[in-house]
Amino acid sequence: MRKRSIITALICSVCLTAGSAAPVMADASKVVTLGADLTQEQKNTMMRYFKADASQVQILTITNEDERAQLGSYIPLEQIGTRTLSCAYVKPTQSGGIKVRTANLNYVTGNMIANALSTAGVTNCEAVAACPYEVSGTGALTGVIMAYESASGQTLDSTKKDLATQEVVVTGNLSQQVGQDNATNILNEAKLQIIANNVQNADEIYNIVNNIAVENNVTLNEEEINTIVSLLQEIAQQNYDIAQMQETLENIQENLNNSQSGEAQGEQDYVDEDSSDGEDITANVDTDALGEDIIESSTEDPSLQEDTMEDQGGEDYVDEGTDIPEATEDEAVLDGTAQDDGVVDPAEGTTEDPLNTDELSEEGKASFEKAKAFCTGEYEGDLASLQSVMGADAYASVTIAPETGATLSQKVLEAYIYVLKDGGMSYLPMDSDPYISGELNMVNAEMKIIFSIETEPEADDILINETPETRQALYADTMKFFETLYGENMETTETSGEEAVIEESMEEIPYEEAVY
Repeated sequence: MRKRSIITALICSVCLTAGSAAPVMADASKVVTLGADLTQEQKNTMMRYFKADASQVQILTITNEDERAQLGSYIPLEQIGTRTLSCAYVKPTQSGGIKVRTANLNYVTGNMIANALSTAGVTNCEAVAACPYEVSGTGALTGVIMAYESASGQTLDSTKKDLATQEVVVTGNLSQQVGQDNATNILNEAKLQIIANNVQNADEIYNIVNNIAVENNVTLNEEEINTIVSLLQEIAQQNYDIAQMQETLENIQENLNNSQSGEAQGEQDYVDEDSSDGEDITANVDTDALGEDIIESSTEDPSLQEDTMEDQGGEDYVDEGTDIPEATEDEAVLDGTAQDDGVVDPAEGTTEDPLNTDELSEEGKASFEKAKAFCTGEYEGDLASLQSVMGADAYASVTIAPETGATLSQKVLEAYIYVLKDGGMSYLPMDSDPYISGELNMVNAEMKIIFSIETEPEADDILINETPETRQALYADTMKFFETLYGENMETTETSGEEAVIEESMEEIPYEEAVY
């Protein structure tokens, strides 16, 4: 609309790209990475799960380009997907090996990530890799590596990072055949033996892998063994210091042994003596932030993965590994390609009306009704509805097909009702925010995703057939409506803020009162 005067868990490894850093940078020893394709609310959810204070950590953004640059040599691009959702929280430590916790990652586990981190050259750190919803976790290792390098100030060897990527891919693929624990156990134990004894001969490595598989009652075919041998041969040539890796690899081995025997390590005192703050970030998480029925794993607690997976369907889910379905009944691939965008929206498959306003305040209901009228007018061509909220001289700047408009209305309204229910309380303020209101900044972030302002639309996007100019015009019109609704304007917000500060200094009233 305009008047006549009238932009979101396996495998991924390791990337030299620094990502785009948010302007909040405090304690460089702790770094959070957030998937670029998460909504602002989802990013806020992850910050709550990590119990990370935005003013006390550095925040980086992991993009799909970061993933593709690293994974493209090992995985077809269609399997990498087009969205990056996994997040990570990392703190380097002085000793204790590598500790990893995961949540909502169904393709990789904490043990897999820890094992790969050791291959990448990491010696001691704590890391949490997670997502708001269950995904494969293809962005997990990429985020952890980027966070570790930024937090430690250390650039890891590119060859070792490349091998870490291959290791996660090999382990992940193998886990589909023999289960996650068995796959990790074979790679971990073989790596420990090969590096400790400086074994580089392919035949000797073959015998080691085969013997480990036999001892653990795991059947590997010739192709699987050769793939593992090829990877381990490359790892053996890197001259790793076994003294530096041993603690992590032995801890993983003990964890796997305890998991397979059904023994738990029991209650632990999670005081990190290697840190000035005495906090183990792998233990200090808020699981309630992710809701119920989440899948978790931890290198420190072998029972965690089993317990959370049993809650979702029994022991078979653990024993047989994570069977990734190829397609749903309507042939739509969900997470069969081990990609981060293999995620099912929590709202799908439910009968609850996503536009139910019963939980809203009267003011919220009134705002929602105005938004509903705007959508009907702007996207579906009802000029009277548009003018009822934007004035008699308002008109839609572009025209789209009625069925597309109706679908777009639903998507915009679902996003807005979510913002209204949240009230802007969970919004993570950024220095680059164009608006004062947290709700309006949340709306802006959601609209940029819906209209693909900063990214290309996905193949199944409702506006995929519209030109960038049309999407931009629809976004601009939509934000003009919300600016009017909230009494703000992107172009004048900065000026208004300065005037408010002047008023504050003259009348000695709180800044917030001066603005509102």
